[in-house]
Amino acid sequence: MPANNFPKLHNSMWPGLVGKKSMGGAEPDFDLDTMLDLTAKADVGGVKFDGVDLFVYPPHLELDISDAGIKALADKIKARGLVVGSVVAPVWFFGNAMDADKRAGWLDSVRKTIRVAKKLRELGVRPYGVVRIDTAAGVTAWDADPKGNTKKIAATFREAGKIAKGEGERLAAEGEICWGGMHSWKNMINLLEEVAMPKVVGFQADMSHTHLYILGANAEQHRIVPKNFHWEPDAFHKAMTKMTNALRPWTIDFHVAQNDGTTYGSGSHEKTGKHCVATDPKGKLNIPRDAGYWLRDNKGKVTKKMKHICWDGCMFPNAVLGNQQTWNDILAAMIEVRNNHGWVG
Repeated sequence: MPANNFPKLHNSMWPGLVGKKSMGGAEPDFDLDTMLDLTAKADVGGVKFDGVDLFVYPPHLELDISDAGIKALADKIKARGLVVGSVVAPVWFFGNAMDADKRAGWLDSVRKTIRVAKKLRELGVRPYGVVRIDTAAGVTAWDADPKGNTKKIAATFREAGKIAKGEGERLAAEGEICWGGMHSWKNMINLLEEVAMPKVVGFQADMSHTHLYILGANAEQHRIVPKNFHWEPDAFHKAMTKMTNALRPWTIDFHVAQNDGTTYGSGSHEKTGKHCVATDPKGKLNIPRDAGYWLRDNKGKVTKKMKHICWDGCMFPNAVLGNQQTWNDILAAMIEVRNNHGWVG
C-alpha cells in the first residue's frame, strides 16, 4: 500500500509574528524568508512539508501589496518547493464585525485579503485553501445582547461571504474562545446558521483552541465536561464526540496543534488558549488520535473534506522557533496525523 499523500501538510507562517515585536511582544519578529526556510528544511525520513499558510500582516505581507509583490511572493514560495493554502485576514487590526462604526474596516481587510488569496491562486501557487476570519469582537461586549449581536455579526459575515463567492473563495471562522459570538461551540453554530451560507462561510477547527469549547471557557453555560473534569479519557471522548459531531459539518479548514489545557489573557485577546510545541509533556492532546475527531465522520470514516491541514503554534520563544528540530518534530506529528486519517489521492 502506498503512503497517504492527502491531506497535504502545511506550516503556518504567523508564529514568526504573533506575540513578537510587530504585535507588541518583546522578541524580534521572524521574517517570512526565515519562516519559509525553516519550513522547507524540515525533513522526517525524506517527507517534507508541502506548503504554508500565510498571515497578511507586515512585516510578512502588506495588506495593500502590489500585483508585482504578490508575483514575487509566489516565486519565492515556489522556489522552495512549497505552495500556499489558507490565508489569514488581519481583521482585528482594522475593524470589528459587530460594531457598526468599525464594520467597514473589517470588511475592507477581508476584501483585500481575498484579493491576495485569489492572485496567488491565479499564479498557480495556491491549489486549495480558504480565507480565515474572526469577529474581532470582545466576548464581554457580545454578552450584552447575544441575539442582537449575533445578527449584526451574521450580516457582516454575509456581506463578506458575497465578496468571497464573487472571487471564487470561501471564508472560515476560527473556533477561538476569545472572539465574541464564536466563543462557544453553540454560539459558533448559531452564528453560522444565522449567516446561512454553508457553501461559502464555514468553520475552521484548531485542535488547541477549539477543544477548549468542551470546558465552557468564556461560556460556562455551554460546558460539556463535568466541572470536576481532570482530563479523564472517557469524559474527554464523550465531550469531543458531541462537539465535533455538531461542528464537523461546518468545518472547511483544520489546524493541527497542541494545548496544555490552560487559558490566559494577552493584549486585546480575552481569555483564550495557549499553544504548546508538538512534544510538550504538558500537552493535553494526543495529536495523531485527536485529529480524528475532525478528520473522520461520526461513523469513523475519513471525510476527505480538507485537501490540506496546517500546523498552528504561536508565541514560542525565538530560541524554540529558530531551532530546526522544533519544525522536524512538528512535521513528524503532522505525518502521524496523515498516516492515521489521510488517504491516497
